[in-house]
Amino acid sequence: MSTTEVTPDTHEGSSVSLQSSRRRLGDSVFSALSVGSGLLIFVTLALVAIFLTTESMPAVMESREATGSASGFSLLETTLPLVFGTVLAAAIALAIVIPVSIGIALFISHYAPRRLASTLGYLIDLLAAVPSVVYGLWGGLWLVPRLEPLYLFLNQTLGAWPTWPGFVPWVGGDPVIALFAGEPHAPMRNLASAAIVLAVMVLPIITAVAREVFLQTPRLQEEAALALGATRWETIRTVVLPFGRSGVVAASMLGLGRALGETMAVLMILAPGATFSFRILEVGMHQSIAANIASKQAEASGTEMSLLIFTGLVLFVLTFLINAVARWIVARSGVKS
Repeated sequence: MSTTEVTPDTHEGSSVSLQSSRRRLGDSVFSALSVGSGLLIFVTLALVAIFLTTESMPAVMESREATGSASGFSLLETTLPLVFGTVLAAAIALAIVIPVSIGIALFISHYAPRRLASTLGYLIDLLAAVPSVVYGLWGGLWLVPRLEPLYLFLNQTLGAWPTWPGFVPWVGGDPVIALFAGEPHAPMRNLASAAIVLAVMVLPIITAVAREVFLQTPRLQEEAALALGATRWETIRTVVLPFGRSGVVAASMLGLGRALGETMAVLMILAPGATFSFRILEVGMHQSIAANIASKQAEASGTEMSLLIFTGLVLFVLTFLINAVARWIVARSGVKS
């Protein structure tokens, strides 16, 4: 009669094999979830693009560009002023907020005491949680009346002088700084007010990203610059800012995407118009795509709704182009750094 003895090596081998199979199962599940999540993003974007394209086709087919008729509506005449107003408002907002955000990020990361820096960083992050409708109420009811003296001063000074010589074609006699020209009047619900509110709304996004990028600057490089006799500002200028260039560009593009798609704040502040005017102090001259859709979709139907969806498709494509340009700029900035 023989007996089978199980040696300790057999137990160890089976336990190792069991752990290995469990590990492989976990890796497979995690890999499947990761791939599925990535594919879900592409599927969602594809479904949105297909919806916007199919629903906007009736407007495309009935437009003057498709029919060749002189009657009806024009896609270009309807869409291009909205694109112009959207891009101009976002560009002005970025021009205002980028220097301020970089200054705040540098103060938090390199100048402020630790306790003050943490408190200020928390308050900046808290601004991102404020709903856009609150920004719209604040801008329309409190900010716009208080900006009126500033707008009148800019209009009467920079908006009136200097002017182009009379012999210059097309612009002879017009103010050189056309942004502040025109005839502004109260209430100042113009593009400048909307751009200022947009700047406040994108401030926490750009500041938070820029702050984290500046904090990642190699400490040894900063200490080396200080050891060579550089001042704190020279260290920031020669070490911190070049290191964080690509991060600041990426943060700015994130803010630009938020500004392009903002709806409620712009709708509650801006008096709508449809022109290609650069005079941002005049009322009723500009409108954004998102605010135009929000203001008209409740009463739109048929071809008018299809036309609104077409403008949404244009905004969708515009956002993609902005993101592509941002990635290209970030890549080049990283190579230069």
